[in-house]
This record gives sequence, C-alpha cells and structure tokens, in this order.
Amino acid sequence: MAQVELIMPKMGESIMEATILNWVKKEGDQVEMDETILEIATDKVDSEVPSPVAGTISKIMFQVDDVVEIGKVIAIIATEGENATPQASPSVAEAAPASTPASSNGASTKVAAPAPDSTPQPATATVSVSSGDRFYSPLVRNIAKEEGVSQAELDVLPGTGKEGRVTKKDMLAYLENRSSAPAAVATPQPATAKSTSPAIDQPIASPMVDASGSGNVEIIEMDRMRRLIADHMVSSKHTSPHVTSFVEADVTNIVNWREKNKHAFQQKFGEKITFTPLFIEAIVRAIHDFPMINVSVDGKNIIRKKNINIGMAAALPTGNLIVPVIKNADHLSLIGLTKAVNDLANRARGNKLKPEDIQDGTFTVTNVGTFGNVMGTPIINQPQAAIMAVGAIRKRPAVVETEFGDLIAVRHMMFLSMSYDHRVVDGMLGGSFIRRVGDYLEAFDANRSL
Repeated sequence: MAQVELIMPKMGESIMEATILNWVKKEGDQVEMDETILEIATDKVDSEVPSPVAGTISKIMFQVDDVVEIGKVIAIIATEGENATPQASPSVAEAAPASTPASSNGASTKVAAPAPDSTPQPATATVSVSSGDRFYSPLVRNIAKEEGVSQAELDVLPGTGKEGRVTKKDMLAYLENRSSAPAAVATPQPATAKSTSPAIDQPIASPMVDASGSGNVEIIEMDRMRRLIADHMVSSKHTSPHVTSFVEADVTNIVNWREKNKHAFQQKFGEKITFTPLFIEAIVRAIHDFPMINVSVDGKNIIRKKNINIGMAAALPTGNLIVPVIKNADHLSLIGLTKAVNDLANRARGNKLKPEDIQDGTFTVTNVGTFGNVMGTPIINQPQAAIMAVGAIRKRPAVVETEFGDLIAVRHMMFLSMSYDHRVVDGMLGGSFIRRVGDYLEAFDANRSL
C-alpha cells in the first residue's frame, strides 16, 4: 500500500499561501485521478485542487478557513484502494515533483497537486472570515469592503453557493440593484479572523479615522493584493538598479493603417485590432535583434530566455494590476497576437484568467497611454530585466524629410520609455533596443495587406 502526501500547489509568482475554502472530499472518501479534492483561494485566484492519484482520502491535515503555506502537506491519499492511517507528514519547503508511489511497504510519497484549472478573482484578503455560522470567502469580503457593504447587509444577503454561501455573482447582482442609500441596519460586532500565517496576525480592518488631531484624513488599510504589489515594487527597486531610456517615434503609418483597416480586419478575423499587438510585434522583432534583453539574473549568472513570452499589464476591476503573458509571442502572426491580446485582456477584466496565464513572462509592456500619459518610468517586473512603457499617441507638428526638402507636417507621435536592470543591461544595449523598437514602428508599411 502506498501513501501519497498531497501538498499545497504553487499558484503563481509571489503567491506564498492559500486559504482553504471547502473540502469537497472528506476522510474515507474514494477519489479518482484529477477529481476535485478541495477548493482554495489565493490573493489572485480561487481554484479547485484536483487529486494527482486515485485512492482513498486517508487524512486531512487542515480545516476550512485555514491559511496554508505553499508546499505544506494538506492531505494524505492511500492508493490501491486500501484504507490507511499514516502519521502526519512534515511540511516541505516547496512543491516536490510527482514521483512514483512506493509499493506495499507503506512509504509516503510527496506529490504536488496539479496546477488547477482555476478562475482568478480580484484582490482578496489574506484570511477567510465567517460571521456566526456563515462563511464568507476572501473575494466576497474584499468586494464588500471596497463597495462599503456592511456586515449586517452581508448577513441577510441570499447566497446561491454551496450551503447558501454568498458568491461573487451574488455580490455583483446585489450591488447592481442596491439603492444608493440602503436602510440603516444595526451592525454586529465583527467576527475575529484567525490565520495560520505568521506574516498576517490580524484580520483586514475597516477604514480608520486619523487620530492625529487634524480630523481631516482617513487611514485605509491596504488589501492583500495591494500589499503584495507594494512589496514586489520595493523588492524590485532593491534588487535591480533601474535605468530608464526614452525615444520618440512617428507612428503615423500605423495609425493610418489601423484606421483604414480596422473594420475589414474585424469582419475578416472576428477580432478588433488595437495598437497593442502592433507594439508587441515590434518588440518581438527587436528582441530577436538584441536577445540579451530577454534575460534574468540568478546570483552571478545571466539566464538568457530562448522563449519570448511578453507580459502585458492589465487593470483588474478592483483597480489593481495583473500581467497576463503571451507565450511564444514570436511564433504568432499579427492576427495571432491580436487574438491573444484580446483574449487575455477580456479574461482579465472578467476575472477569468488561469494561474498559468500570469506565469513565465520574459519581457513586459505596459500601456500608460491608456490613461492619457505621454510617458512613464515603469518598475521592472522581477525576475525580468526590462519593461517598456508606451505612451499616448498625440498629433504634433514634426519635421518630415522629403525629396523636396524638409517640411513641417502634422504627425502622430508617441514616446517609448524602457526601464532596465543596469546589472546586466548597459546603456548601449538598453538604448539601442528601445531605439530599434521605435525604428520598427516608424518603418511600418502603410500598405500592408491583411
């Protein structure tokens, strides 16, 4: 008989723990390979964890609402259909690769749960909270906090989830029909949230009024995702000496081509063509020219990435940012890039990204022009070595060289800016790369066929 230790799977970069929402299986239940054992929530995704083997749930190590570090054993599965009561297994530092279970000697084998097919949600609190006997997931708690939904309102909100649990869909439906001034309801004392994580020892608190004496400020505690972003940004600045280079590009040909072809493009391919895939196409070409941009640092070693996986920063409904990744972008045509960009952007807005959609990026682009900004100095998305910001496209007078001499004409101009890790990317490489991207944009063929 073999005993397999199911460990908490890694759900994405920078995610170190997950909250157990629900055990679909209990001790003694039979489970098939890939059958869901439990549901978990992290700061970016709510997921179902499947079984890596077929067998019997021998022991459950954690309970609902527990916050468990990535890599810890969460359950033991007895394979070959036999019941077993193994000793509790020690935690592991990180997920171990799946290995062949031992035969009849009762040995325990650590097996990382397969990457779940899950749906990311907006930023969630670190811990799940219940009020009385009613459970609220981190996602529901976060939505309630951001929308000003009181505990009393939550307690009377009908739920359509398991055992009457309030789901994201219930919250959105309630908010859509909620009056601008809901009836006052007595607010019960908030329930105390408990976390097994040593890093977070207090529940998410309501906004507090400043006690400094001025009475004209409000202290708002960061939600879990915002704290992670803050830590990630500070860590990036501490890790990489940032240098930012800027170039200006005349993108008149691209603007005119898109304006002329956008309707025909959508009719032919069923996709709206935005500027983003055109920018990514130029970036990919430049990476081929300067492959040492597509690197990361590991101690004293430079890791050159042969795959070109382009991350594109996208805003979540909460206002936080997430970076879905277009894998092997250099293998895609313009229509392929367009489909990938639109798919990831739509799923990001609908909170339907999967964990693998936000992993393994090698270079990131962020469109600050979306917010009307002409340029920016982005912070590197570690462990990458560079990130490019594309600014707003503006009509401006510019000097145009013609066979009849220089002329001043109205052109569509934009700024590109790129921050890079000066440990491994020198000014010549960084400046040459961003200039090459600008050159490819300016050389775009205005008569390009679909």
